[in-house]
Amino acid sequence: MTSRERVQAALAHREPDRTPVFEYVLLAPVADQLLGRAYGGDPSHWPGLLAELGWSQAVRRQALDQLDLALLLGHDLMYVVPNAPPPRPPAPAVPPGPAPTSSDDPVERLALRNAAVAQARGFPEETLLVYAVLRAEMARREVDLPILAPAYAHGVWTDVDLMQTMLLAPEIAHRHFALATARSLTRIEKYLALGIDQIGVGGDFSGTRPMISPAAYQAFIVPEVHRLAQRIHAGGGYAVNASDGNLWPVLDDFLFGCGVDAYLEIDLHAGMDLPRLKPICRGRVTLYGNLDCGTTLSFGSPAEVRRHTLDCLEAGAGGGGHILCASNAIVASVPIANYLAVVNAYREFVGLPCFS
Repeated sequence: MTSRERVQAALAHREPDRTPVFEYVLLAPVADQLLGRAYGGDPSHWPGLLAELGWSQAVRRQALDQLDLALLLGHDLMYVVPNAPPPRPPAPAVPPGPAPTSSDDPVERLALRNAAVAQARGFPEETLLVYAVLRAEMARREVDLPILAPAYAHGVWTDVDLMQTMLLAPEIAHRHFALATARSLTRIEKYLALGIDQIGVGGDFSGTRPMISPAAYQAFIVPEVHRLAQRIHAGGGYAVNASDGNLWPVLDDFLFGCGVDAYLEIDLHAGMDLPRLKPICRGRVTLYGNLDCGTTLSFGSPAEVRRHTLDCLEAGAGGGGHILCASNAIVASVPIANYLAVVNAYREFVGLPCFS
């Protein structure tokens, strides 16, 4: 199978030739060490690339480095975020106006935020250059990796004003989420026009337990995410719902009420384990994960990481519906030896030669 065929089989709950693999977010220093250079896909390297190469060449470097890394590791899928816009000249000085209204009222503060969002300009076309570069480069190299792009806008994590307003003035909170849907739809339309295969929706709303009640999640967020999923499906794409945390209290709504195709950011540390999820999701929702990046990959030994990876692959095997990746980002806490243990455990499981 090609990578595209393998990923499509997993999403269609058909048995692929092997479990597809990718990495949701892979950053320095692991990415730098793997490539042998400063990885252009890491936002921390962007200012230096911009100063050295200029905007358009820095975006090109970002795209090519992401593709190089995916091909080096044998990934079947790429997660690619929009690139930074070109630097803008400083705006002309204007006389100071009246100070913005300050308030101790969370409802008023959210209403002011809603008004500002409603007046904001749309999604800038320049931030889509990375996708055009990737498409052209994949065609030149005769490779075809599906792309997952983000349209997350319905999280509540740390947004105390929003959570309070959901209780105190529901109509203003509904307005917030409706505006979030409008922003996401703008992105989705552009992604679909570019042939993006998968689109991430939702957003973080849970830690060791959900930050809002199941009833609030069902009332405020489920209808909005479901609307996004419907538009993505109408455009021939796959909707991927994402949130860290313990989602057991809202799992049916998160997966089936929202009408999505896949679940990303599966947080093992918060109790979302693949052996329990696989029977629930079999034939309905594809699971992306769930290697524990925060604990096992960061602080386990390479031998423990190898066993953890094999356990995850075994739990996800059978009938498609599983794509291997970490529960979230591979960052500085993950030693290179541990990440190589993941890579080689995967290759061992599917019968490929070890990575060196």
